[in-house]
Amino acid sequence: MTASSPTILALDFDGVICDGLIEYFEVAWRTYCQIWSPVDNTPADDLALRFYHLRPVIETGWEMPVLIKALVDKIPEEKILQDWVNITPQILLDHNLQSQKIAVALDNLRDEWINTDLDGWLSLHRFYPGVVEKIKLTIASETKLYIVTTKEGRFVQQLLQREGVNLPPAAIFGKEIKRPKYETLRELIQKAEKTPVSLWFVEDRLKTLQLVKQQTDLKDVKLFLADWGYNTQTERKAAQEHPQIQLLNLPQFTKHFPGWL
Repeated sequence: MTASSPTILALDFDGVICDGLIEYFEVAWRTYCQIWSPVDNTPADDLALRFYHLRPVIETGWEMPVLIKALVDKIPEEKILQDWVNITPQILLDHNLQSQKIAVALDNLRDEWINTDLDGWLSLHRFYPGVVEKIKLTIASETKLYIVTTKEGRFVQQLLQREGVNLPPAAIFGKEIKRPKYETLRELIQKAEKTPVSLWFVEDRLKTLQLVKQQTDLKDVKLFLADWGYNTQTERKAAQEHPQIQLLNLPQFTKHFPGWL
């Protein structure tokens, strides 16, 4: 391994490997209907596209039905992009709701959907162009590949298997791990078989990368923001200006590692 290639590559899943926007909207709409009981349970024609555009403001899943409520209530998209952190608690307050109640409703609807129609649920996920091929090449190389995600590990494994990627469960750190991603990265370094360790981490959430950067013992981890994922123009610009975070585009990602730098 040279300095221009990682010994360990850690990848986020949603927004880096896989695009789950169709599933996100569908489960969010179902949850919205259950909580707010609209007269018409068919979404407006443009609602899904507007939801996709604003998906980067979402930090945790329960906010997705709240985003739909904000759009239905005609809160301007620009205001949502700039002030989502204040809009969310206001909607909860106005409707006497707790985030936990929405989270439980969304999780239950998703679980029921998965239990009754797993193939249908899995089919709503799309892989970004060239990413599966890059993963296969990496698995076949000297670089160790890991998935570090907030999606449940079993679904990550099933989605990858549908694309002919057989990654062992031990290489997938999912939602069930219940810990910050920087702790997982720390563990990967500690248990690395080869030294010296060169860990590269690709993520589509700028805040996650900033949290890694705050860990003094992880200062040598190379951080990349996937510009094709769920992030805003403002976040991409911030990554470009950050001395220790690199903005990565999809054509770069699918090429050899030296092309990332």
